[in-house]
Amino acid sequence: MADMQMALAGGPAQARTRGGVQTVRTLAQIDHLESAWERLAADVNPVIDFAYARAWAAGFDGAQRLNVLTAGGETLAIAPLAIQRGTPGWLTLLAAEMYEIMDFPQADESALADLARAIVSTGRPLDLKRISADSPALAAIQAAYRGRGILRRRPVGGSPWIPLDDSWADPEMRLEAGRRSDLRRARRHAEKLGTLEAAIVSPTRAQLPQLLEEAFQVEAAGWKGAHGTALASDPVRGAFFRRYTERACAKGILRMCLLRIGGQPAAAQIAIESGHRFDLLRAGYDERFARCSPGMLLTVESIRYAARRGLRSYEFNGDVEPWTKIWTQHEHAACSLRAYPFSPRGAWALLADAGQAALRGLRPKFTPGSPA
Repeated sequence: MADMQMALAGGPAQARTRGGVQTVRTLAQIDHLESAWERLAADVNPVIDFAYARAWAAGFDGAQRLNVLTAGGETLAIAPLAIQRGTPGWLTLLAAEMYEIMDFPQADESALADLARAIVSTGRPLDLKRISADSPALAAIQAAYRGRGILRRRPVGGSPWIPLDDSWADPEMRLEAGRRSDLRRARRHAEKLGTLEAAIVSPTRAQLPQLLEEAFQVEAAGWKGAHGTALASDPVRGAFFRRYTERACAKGILRMCLLRIGGQPAAAQIAIESGHRFDLLRAGYDERFARCSPGMLLTVESIRYAARRGLRSYEFNGDVEPWTKIWTQHEHAACSLRAYPFSPRGAWALLADAGQAALRGLRPKFTPGSPA
């Protein structure tokens, strides 16, 4: 246990090298990758940037440990992975638990191929829960496993986004007539309760704690709080967002979006502005103001902000949901990939998955109204 704690804290352990691929297993070692990682992930997607991965890795407990792979003399490709402790010891993407579309930062296909071969050589099964469907990493992994393992690739839910242009500077006009009417009605309800104020702030470090607490409280006052999924009641994700927003704030890419009605916080968004994108990472609203549709009103303002800033896309992230379909039918395609190498660990994982699938097939299926 003491050795594990030393490694997580960045103790004397050195990064391991396998066939030109380096394995990074401590926070101190991963910190040396910051500049290279940011260079590879620049203008792509904030959830594959260094700050996001570092903030998640800092919260590891005994259930996971770092296993980041790098390749290339100047670090030309990175596989941001972690090992799930226990048998069979799956390799997974860092922060896969956030269920965003992830990827391998890379700038060289040969380095990416080296990473894929190194992943196979670990003998560990690989679980990429949600990765970009057009990621070059997928082709590299499929090639590396040819004759050396079994792959299962499946499509999973995509991520909605808006390709912005000047017309989005007035988002209301992009809505159907009925939706515009609903929005005007919601605005009138809100104005009856007091002054309607929307603000999109690039906070200083001094401002961040208060703004973040306000966002946490607003989210907890909505349906996420009732279901126990709000950041205020989720110690793992809540702590992650505190760490990540500190880093994003220091980089100047954090945007805190707030809607107040009569001086009271009614809706909040945590977002990133980077690489000509506006990425919405978290949103919530206070159910007390549900009749005013505060979440919708704030989304209008953040889309307006992104368009008037000349950004190229508004990224909802997460899954396609009914409320995102109001705004767009565009989505980034994603898939999952599970790989079982021809190794004892791979065989264990394949048999375990096959057993679970068999059990699901044997479960009785009831239709509404049928006797139990």
